[in-house]
Amino acid sequence: MTNRFNLIDEPWIPVAGAGRVSLADLFSNPDLRTFGGTPVEKIALFKLVMAIAQAAQTPADEAAWQDLTAAGLAERCRDYLAGHHAAFFLYGDRPFLQMPTIKATALQAYGAVRPDVSTGNTTVLLETQIEHPLSDAERAVLLVTQMGFALGGKKTDNSVVLSAGYRRKQNDKGKPSTGKPGPSVEFLGVLHSFIEGPSIQDTVLLNLMTDNGIARSQMFPGGVGVAPWEAMPTGEDCGVARRLVQSLMGRLVPLCRFCLLMDDGLHYSEGILHPGYKDGVTDPTTTALLTGKKPVVLWVDPQKRPWRSVTALLGFMNAGDAMFCRQVQIGMGRAVQGDNPIRLWSGGLRVSSNAGEQYVSGADDFVESDVTLPPNVNDDLGFQELKSEMEALDAVSRIVYSSVSRYCTELKVDGKSRAAKASELYWQLCERHFQDLLYACYAGEETAQALSSLHRVFTECALRSFDDFCPQDTARQLDAWAKARPKAPLFNREKARKGR
Repeated sequence: MTNRFNLIDEPWIPVAGAGRVSLADLFSNPDLRTFGGTPVEKIALFKLVMAIAQAAQTPADEAAWQDLTAAGLAERCRDYLAGHHAAFFLYGDRPFLQMPTIKATALQAYGAVRPDVSTGNTTVLLETQIEHPLSDAERAVLLVTQMGFALGGKKTDNSVVLSAGYRRKQNDKGKPSTGKPGPSVEFLGVLHSFIEGPSIQDTVLLNLMTDNGIARSQMFPGGVGVAPWEAMPTGEDCGVARRLVQSLMGRLVPLCRFCLLMDDGLHYSEGILHPGYKDGVTDPTTTALLTGKKPVVLWVDPQKRPWRSVTALLGFMNAGDAMFCRQVQIGMGRAVQGDNPIRLWSGGLRVSSNAGEQYVSGADDFVESDVTLPPNVNDDLGFQELKSEMEALDAVSRIVYSSVSRYCTELKVDGKSRAAKASELYWQLCERHFQDLLYACYAGEETAQALSSLHRVFTECALRSFDDFCPQDTARQLDAWAKARPKAPLFNREKARKGR
């Protein structure tokens, strides 16, 4: 019960190029650029830091936000942390974001709640999948990640219920044995996005929500709310838990798992249930369409890296587009007013689900993309050019797929897998030139010339993908190659529009 390892003072947050830093360091050093760790850890740490900033200073509206600076907001955060120092001990009588009353649950190994670690009878393919003892800093990151990104399944010990008479559903008896996935994961793994500034402090300022903006979202009737470390719930459905469900704070740090860290593992049970996208509520970093009969969200797809969804992430600029990411809209609307590059970060984890059990297998993986947007990214003509170019790239990927399939048909072999791999290689090659494409679409009078040059580059990407998967070593192969190889010109935006 001794208070130790205070997150304000101890280095535990991974930062690119700086190792691990403390919360005090994070709000004191303006040169810290971006979070490190896995994509999921980056999102969880971003949400925690945003929760601290919202607790320290939530401006009333955009006019009040304009009066803030990154340095001024960081100072407010330092003052806030100093006033709540006792709430940030990882171990002690009030351990950070933990529930000592959950100790009656079974003790789980730390690896059991990490999707990248093989436990039980799971085959170990890489050394990184082997469980190793965690330092206090690693445990702190794991704890913060579990608050929103816990995977569903029977690893939760739901035999302990802290709220008397609590039922997840009306016909349930207490907690069902299978824990629900965290609200930041949902069914298959939600894609998260936000705008990054030159430093972490700038990123926090760009993404800070206002009271007016929270009210307009119509998702958080409780407003910004009270940070959970200031007032932890006593159970799954106590008054504090209900207020967290209604507030932005409860979404930034959802407490979807009740945990207690120990030396040899953690006690782990389902915590507060939050509404999902089908209920009309999402994280601000989620891209979704919540209107209409069937709400949809943008899922993580390792076969389709986030940069390929950039038009969906920026869809709020076009009234005709359905998908919408509130955090990107807020951050970009502010970033375009400044002189710094506008960086759009997206990432997440794809998971599989079977009978309520979530796990990482097959093609499931972490994904992330970091794209620098042009200063005039809110120009409608540029956005329309970008949409047309992405449609054209997609049309060429279908040409690559069908051409490789035809080659295999000529040789009387199954070509489905080979065609899919060729299309995947095409997109990997295109990714190297996407930043140039993005700026070319917003180049104004120089757009046509810049795009013409890039079309030749992307055509070479398509032809190389075909050649790599369609050898021409024998006479039969050469004949099939000649018949099936894509013919120029490959880029026809009118055809792409018709095939949409």
